[in-house]
Amino acid sequence: MQTFALATQRNGLHDITADVQAALAESSIVDGLLLVSIPHSTAAITVAAHQDPLALQDIDDEIRRLVPTRDNFKHQIDSPQDAAGHVKAALVGHSRTFGVDAGQVLLSASQKIFLWEFDAPRHRTVHVKVIGR
Repeated sequence: MQTFALATQRNGLHDITADVQAALAESSIVDGLLLVSIPHSTAAITVAAHQDPLALQDIDDEIRRLVPTRDNFKHQIDSPQDAAGHVKAALVGHSRTFGVDAGQVLLSASQKIFLWEFDAPRHRTVHVKVIGR
């Protein structure tokens, strides 16, 4: 398993595609499955089109609209941003699995892999596990 760190300064989508591809290259596996996961409850892993930066902003705006930061969450130990982050991350998910073929992550030319930060600033850890045959 490969692990890399990321310091987030803002909430939103952070492109981790190059880091994931580097972890795959280090594994020397050319055919199999690749798992990207994070051990954090206020961040998520997702895939999105990247050519239009405003599309990424739309995606982030919509999750904020669906789960706004507010002070009436039932779990009050956390800050309102942290509480909203728990809900957003649970909805989006903490991992994604990808196929690997000919040493490449199976993504289209328009797709990238993103860590979605909901409670910045934070130091995040991303795990990449490649399973081959």
